[in-house]
Amino acid sequence: MTAETPPVPPFRDASLPFAKRVDDLLTRLTLDERIAFLHQFAPAVERLGISAFRTGQEALHGVAWMGPATVFPQAVGLGATWNEELVRRIGRAVSSEARAMRARDDRVGLNLWSPTVNLLRHPLWGRNEEGYSEDPALTSALATAYTRGLRGDHPVHWRTAPVLKHWLAHNNETARDTSSSSVRPRVLHEYDLRAFRDTVQAGAVAGVMPAYNLVNGRPNHVSPYLREQLRAWTDQELLVCSDAGAPSNLVDSEHYFDTHEEATAAALLAGVDSFTDHGTDGSLITARVRGALERGLLTEADIDTAVRRQLAVRFRLGEFDPDLGPYAATGEFDTPAHRALAREAAEAAIVLLKNDGLLPLRPGARVAVVGLLADECMLDWYSGTLIHRSTPLEGLYERFGADRVEFAEGVDRVRLRTSSGRYLAVPAADDVPEAARDAEGALDPALITGRTDLPPLTADAVGTELALTDWGEGVLTLRSPDGRFLSVAGDGFLRASADRPGGWVVQETFRLEPAASRGGGHLLKHLGTGGYVHVAADGVKVAGPDVQKAEVFEPEFTRRGEDAVARAAASADVVLVVAGNDPHINGRETEDRTTLRLPPHQERLLAAARSANPATVLALVSAYPYAVDPTGLPALLWTAHGGQAAGTALARVLAGDVSPAGRLPQTWYAGDDDLPDLLDYDVIGGRQTYLYFEGTPLFPFGHGLSYASFAYTDLQVGRAVDALTVTCTVTNTSAVTAEEVVQLYTRAVAPSVRRPRRELAAHRRILLAPGTPTAVTFELPLTVLEFWDVSQGRRRLEPGAYELLVGASSEDIRLGATVELDGEPGTYRPVREHGLDAADFDEQRDTAIVDRTRSSGDAVTPVGGGTGELLYRGCDFGPGVTEVVVEVAGEGVVEISLDGSPPAQRLPPGGGPAAAEVPVGRAGGPYAYRTLTAAFTAAGVHDVRLGLRGPVRLAHVGFSG
Repeated sequence: MTAETPPVPPFRDASLPFAKRVDDLLTRLTLDERIAFLHQFAPAVERLGISAFRTGQEALHGVAWMGPATVFPQAVGLGATWNEELVRRIGRAVSSEARAMRARDDRVGLNLWSPTVNLLRHPLWGRNEEGYSEDPALTSALATAYTRGLRGDHPVHWRTAPVLKHWLAHNNETARDTSSSSVRPRVLHEYDLRAFRDTVQAGAVAGVMPAYNLVNGRPNHVSPYLREQLRAWTDQELLVCSDAGAPSNLVDSEHYFDTHEEATAAALLAGVDSFTDHGTDGSLITARVRGALERGLLTEADIDTAVRRQLAVRFRLGEFDPDLGPYAATGEFDTPAHRALAREAAEAAIVLLKNDGLLPLRPGARVAVVGLLADECMLDWYSGTLIHRSTPLEGLYERFGADRVEFAEGVDRVRLRTSSGRYLAVPAADDVPEAARDAEGALDPALITGRTDLPPLTADAVGTELALTDWGEGVLTLRSPDGRFLSVAGDGFLRASADRPGGWVVQETFRLEPAASRGGGHLLKHLGTGGYVHVAADGVKVAGPDVQKAEVFEPEFTRRGEDAVARAAASADVVLVVAGNDPHINGRETEDRTTLRLPPHQERLLAAARSANPATVLALVSAYPYAVDPTGLPALLWTAHGGQAAGTALARVLAGDVSPAGRLPQTWYAGDDDLPDLLDYDVIGGRQTYLYFEGTPLFPFGHGLSYASFAYTDLQVGRAVDALTVTCTVTNTSAVTAEEVVQLYTRAVAPSVRRPRRELAAHRRILLAPGTPTAVTFELPLTVLEFWDVSQGRRRLEPGAYELLVGASSEDIRLGATVELDGEPGTYRPVREHGLDAADFDEQRDTAIVDRTRSSGDAVTPVGGGTGELLYRGCDFGPGVTEVVVEVAGEGVVEISLDGSPPAQRLPPGGGPAAAEVPVGRAGGPYAYRTLTAAFTAAGVHDVRLGLRGPVRLAHVGFSG
């Protein structure tokens, strides 16, 4: 007799729909197994043959953290391409490499935490490099393209499962886990939510990651918008993965909940399905979930809902059908096609900001390439390890010949003399193997430690000449003659051991501080530890924060960088100054910038080059905009850090092999005075981004020049019931084959509320041969002309005139037409029937939106407990009211007036003048709301102005009588 083959369980039956298979598997998992699945590192269930699973694999512009991979330009550089088709192909290449890497290393995940769709609202944000644009339409177009490439084209199986970051209104690293973004309803719906919404609705997104910050006083990890907005946009099961450590932040840093059980339950109920906390150790999260169950804060059904969403992703990725689907085979890795794509992307991302005819460079020109980034191919925190590398210097050598290129880096050369007259010295390190940082990859590169297999620095009579670079704000790196940077490992000793600055906490940066308390000289502070360098018998080490134990140094400069730059520039026909940032220093995750200025060290180098040779080209290679003075500068380019082919791409553009066609994805402001406060998220009231900025930018959104010229003619507008068709002809009027980015903007001519000066509605990047005309047609749904009507709590198309503007940038408009649209007339606010929700204001001054309760609702409070004002237009009191009713918490005064008249009634929370002086302790807390009434007379339609004084929280104003 032969044993019968056991039946295939339904969850293994590929003929069944995924939903039925997920349901079957859920019934087979024990409660403990289901709870364990809630952690980022879900363990294997061997009895069912289920493998371990990890949510999260960084892949912003290539597979990151897991060793060698193709490195594409930074996301902001991809934003500068304005090219969805290109970005889709990059997504396909990245996901293919993720599959290939996973085939040889199962630590590589297929749930990719990319792209970042946070809007580049403020150019000082430390993570500017991670986003695509300040504009929601451009951001969503590129994010949709990337996610489609990551997902693949199969209707059932996914190549990888992309997760959008970081939900929501997240543009500051300063106090990022405790600061609250005050986001008024119009900004929420017209700006911050839009990039997420359009990308999710396109259908290629597996989920989102909430951000560390709070929005309107409530942590994003317990945001009601996850349920009310995100999950309402699609019928697909979306997986919400927490950011690292954020679940614990709800208690530990934000103090939003008293216990971790309450916090974990609240996050799960809000919609978080996978908890990224405590590294690979899931025991703390599972214990919190069990505790929440025991306290009745959660049910098994709540847990099943979250686990179902994770399993839905795993089924789509083919985990339970390993031999089926188009992505079961090993993916492509580092292919010639991927290398060519990396170069194409780097070329497409270069933006020509200014050109007085110096570019392209003439054949045979002698070029001096100078600057701190001239021989660098920089990586950032979310880069993979380079397989191929091309610096600007290498690219110019390759394109023009080494005999035509002169190089000067521009670092200062220095010896550091100790108080005893000796000098810091780098000892010889013989027979020590090379070791590149993160070459093999790490699930958490923040845990990578420095090398201790090299001898520490010493002090001797001669010392070592070090290359000193000042990256701004006094932040220095010091490099030994063999190219290694001085760094500090866990044992505290100073070594020449790092191939480049990097790591979660950079250990390669220092500051020279005047040692006034020690009688002169300088102290060398190690910024990674905060301690001062001290010379001991067993080597040079970090002694700690006590300045009395620190060594006093006197820097002796042997050569200045600007002298070397001037010598190289003087002997060349053209000078290329390559300036910019190191993505790990002064502007990165955990650290915002403080200024738009180029660091003084690099300003000196630029000035030296220009003084020696007026034929100077400035190439900015950076993760963000700078405010530079282009006056008298013949040519200026910008590119983000362009990945492995950056140098080759730059050289080809300089030579004219490729005409530049990148366009700025964000406004370049003329100076710091043009910027709002970093934490001011009101893009409307704060006049932020090209949408509302009323000043003169250094370079506007969408700007970028070409070696060709283009004519725009024959604008035609067609109308349908729910859309407009806009067509124009674009002709290449030059002798150069080149690409042009045709941009369509809209503007409401006479809106009832403040609307954008102009707003990007569509764009197209096209390639045109000399003399070639082409018709460009845009289909424009009327929905893109809608705004969020706070008086009705929904989007509305306002009747009236709208301008349709076609051009080469937001400020270079070539053609225009005006159309009259019927739309839907506005209505007055029916305040007699519905009152006013405090957050639904039209204008505000010095207020912030805060949480009405921990789970839902909004209130408004004066910033810092001072005074603030709210304005509500068009309030209809009907035949009349005789009483005002306010819902308030805290203490202070609420004032109400009509049409700008003096306050009609003051309302001290607590019911009377005496109570207004009684502080409300935390026991009552900010959520202890009271309803107060006062006599108030009004009839007809008026604007209502509310004044708030003191730490009062206003949720609602009603009227009766």
